[in-house]
Amino acid sequence: MRKDGHERTGSTLLPAVPVGLRKVLDLVVSGEATSRAEIARRSGMARSTVGQQVDFLITRDIIQEIESSESVRGRPPRVLTLSPRAGTIVVADVDTAGARVALADLTGSLVAVETVDVRLESGPETVLKGVSERLLRLLERVGRDPRRVREVVMSLPGPVDVRRGCAVRPTGMPGWHGYPVADELRRRFGARARVDNDANLMALGEVSQGRFDAPLLCIKIGTGLGAGLVTASGEVYRGAEGAEGDIGHIRVMDGSDALCTCGNVGCVRAIASQRALLRTLGIPESTDDDPRHGEHELGDRVANNDPSAVHALRQAAGAIGEIAAMLVLVYNPRTLVVGGPLSNLGDDLLSGIRATVYQRALPLTTRALTITTTHPDGDSAIRGGIALALRDVFSEQGIARLLVTDGGEA
Repeated sequence: MRKDGHERTGSTLLPAVPVGLRKVLDLVVSGEATSRAEIARRSGMARSTVGQQVDFLITRDIIQEIESSESVRGRPPRVLTLSPRAGTIVVADVDTAGARVALADLTGSLVAVETVDVRLESGPETVLKGVSERLLRLLERVGRDPRRVREVVMSLPGPVDVRRGCAVRPTGMPGWHGYPVADELRRRFGARARVDNDANLMALGEVSQGRFDAPLLCIKIGTGLGAGLVTASGEVYRGAEGAEGDIGHIRVMDGSDALCTCGNVGCVRAIASQRALLRTLGIPESTDDDPRHGEHELGDRVANNDPSAVHALRQAAGAIGEIAAMLVLVYNPRTLVVGGPLSNLGDDLLSGIRATVYQRALPLTTRALTITTTHPDGDSAIRGGIALALRDVFSEQGIARLLVTDGGEA
């Protein structure tokens, strides 16, 4: 912050946000006040001052004043809300065999969601090109100005350095280590960009929807295993090098000599991930026609009570439960949420994890613990990305950027 109250971000000098303007915007965004009179009453500011701030925000297309749809006598009241033209949040949840992309407005409401057929192993250039082009077409289709994209968030299934915006030594992701993902997204969209681990964003997404209480621990079971933790204060726990939650490489008691992709043996990833189960059952992970063939075939076998599939799933549940119990003892979460494609395979997985956690963790850590699965729509990481972006958009610097730009990064 400079002495004149201005703040420099990148190459642009941002003005300090007036206190009154911040109060008005906070009240409208939170929904605590929907009229000028309510803002004046809650903020303690003079109505003339409120009127000036509201008019300024309306001229900047950040808020709008519309007639209420409620049936009342006389002239309908006018309601203040965020303008749909205030901006758009862009999110991509990239996984091994595809990606989910989404647009949201600045209230956090989803505008559109689509699936993109891209494979992580094809490398960052191919994945980012496919995801970005689909998002730009989606913006056009729903009538959203690409110049008013306020923030882009991408999740990746591996360790991520959030400061540099890149993956760090990820397993099974050739070409991704150190690749400047955030810089490339920033270039393509002309907006601020952030990259995070998928389990971190899944955990944040579950908390942001208000379904469960924090501290919340989320375990994602996919090609590998990852964990994300949201603390009691609502913050994502961050490690020193972006490797927090890389639990797939913890050795389990019955891991025997199963060789893991990291070079060690007995890792839980090598015996209890989706890829490990498919290998055990002899199911191809993908085909030319269906990149998620293994996931679909395994789901069908479990649904039809195939003995070998159910047995393999229960064995995996026990191994994952060991790791989960260890994490419960370390972090003492209020909620443990299990996500990823295996979490949709019925009760065998969840009940097995529950049984092991309650057996191995101390009663003090489990007496108020909820163990469940992520939201069935599968968009927890997307909603976590939206929540992460909105925190930045409505921060002090974010509001300053809203006030001085028509979109894009200031």
